Amino acid sequence: MFGSELHVVTAGDPASDESLLFLHGWPQDWSSMRQLMTFARPDRYVAALDLPGIGGSLPAASSSAKSAVARRVIELIDTLRLRNVTLVGHDVGGMIAFACLSAGPARLRAAVIMSVVIPGLKPWEEVLRNPHIWHFGFHSVPTLPELLVAGKERAYFDFFFNNIAAHPERIDEAARERYVAAYDRPSALKAGFDWYRSFAEDARDNAAVADAVETPVLYLRGTREPGEISSYAEGLRTAGVKRLQTALIEDSGHFTPEEQPARVWREIERFLQESAPNRLLK
Repeated sequence: MFGSELHVVTAGDPASDESLLFLHGWPQDWSSMRQLMTFARPDRYVAALDLPGIGGSLPAASSSAKSAVARRVIELIDTLRLRNVTLVGHDVGGMIAFACLSAGPARLRAAVIMSVVIPGLKPWEEVLRNPHIWHFGFHSVPTLPELLVAGKERAYFDFFFNNIAAHPERIDEAARERYVAAYDRPSALKAGFDWYRSFAEDARDNAAVADAVETPVLYLRGTREPGEISSYAEGLRTAGVKRLQTALIEDSGHFTPEEQPARVWREIERFLQESAPNRLLK
């Protein structure tokens, strides 16, 4: 626990000069990153948290805007005394990782963003117009999603795992039960939907970022998830990301950390070796 609020799971050497902090997405918790954590070298320090309001992290952040959550993440980095941090964010966690590039660039060695569109960045408007992304609008409606989903979390979450994963079987029964448990109180369910309700604010925040982003960034996307990775890369470069790499994860849909953890880790390790070896902070 962090300040009796943030639930954090760690492994490796706390005195390490290199650390990784994993940020999960919706509708998941820290454990969606557990397989990636096992690939890290034992001389690195790795940590994963339940995002504010989810699972063991109580209460939710005062604001669901990704800039506000990013400030909490930077505070956590300082409290845990993490050094040379690589943020690894999937889905909503990727949006938060992007916000951290502005909130605390001096703390970051690198960032990995997976399987997500960043609000306000190309192809954001295209994604909003896509009728297959109907849940962005639904989740943004005040109170209604909670009313309809409460008590039916398993069936509702399963719809997404079964339909936007290329390998839904790799999000196994135990994982699905963990995710339901992480959202099974009203405040947690609301915290998850509130991430969507803040999208308009997130887009304004991201559009207001004027400084170039010097932190190396890797953007990953599954080959079986719709959307051209080049469009996402263009959005990041237009937003000022100067040192960007991209890679496709073969035979993966949306849930890349669980569908293809070994392939995801291979890309992360390659990226760290090639792009960030000279960014170790003293």
